[in-house]
Amino acid sequence: MSKTILITGAGSGFGKGAAIGMARNGHSIIATTHVSSQVTPLREEVAALGLKNVRVERLDLTDPYDIKQAQGWDFDVLWNNAGMGEAGPVWEIPIELVRKNYEVNVFLPLVLTQGVVQRWVREGKKGKVVFTSSMGGLFTPANWGTYVSTKHALESIAEALQQELAPYGIKIQTINPGAYYTGYNETMADNPFRWLDDSKNFTKRADLRKGFDDFFATPEGKMDPKEMIDRMIEVVPADTGRFRNVVPKIIEDMLKEHQLRAWENQI
Repeated sequence: MSKTILITGAGSGFGKGAAIGMARNGHSIIATTHVSSQVTPLREEVAALGLKNVRVERLDLTDPYDIKQAQGWDFDVLWNNAGMGEAGPVWEIPIELVRKNYEVNVFLPLVLTQGVVQRWVREGKKGKVVFTSSMGGLFTPANWGTYVSTKHALESIAEALQQELAPYGIKIQTINPGAYYTGYNETMADNPFRWLDDSKNFTKRADLRKGFDDFFATPEGKMDPKEMIDRMIEVVPADTGRFRNVVPKIIEDMLKEHQLRAWENQI
């Protein structure tokens, strides 16, 4: 059955790829971008692909007028996909950057979602909300703590929403990508170097850079995003499926093993 799907953060990466894929499968897409300069290029791209069922709009989550406007649009699925990440040691990162990361990844998507689901409840509409979480929503590697803690928060919010909204027929789901090569994780890894200062901080820039570079050099640090996009095209419009969707399977297995070991973790 064809759905109308609102996607935040559809200007690039997973959101853009899945928006085009779901439109090709016959769904109507409201693809929103963070900045105005992404709107026209995406409109031109979908027009060139002959996709008349894709509407491109700006939705800057930090703009309350953009959020209010989006809450008035008619759609069946809200996919909270937009996000950003701050990396670096949590014991040294400037606290305002932690707050900003929570604002963009947790508080503002919750503001958007609250308005949408409250309207659906009033109207008796049985919609679905999907959150792009992360493999980092289920474990915490050193120097990625700020970002992954926002995804831990999203996991908790999604789990609560699932229980609270089930009586109204509203479904909640998360998608937890591994470290696919979209530029998102690589940009995040660059972020601490705008504040990390060898003359002030205990963590040294060269050491942190080497840690990130070593991770991105592994097969799990630079995976082809097509696998994830293909799963998103299946998961987001679906009426049934798992609440949590970790991709790829090797990462799902790693996370399960990590969570089991956590019970025996020693100080």
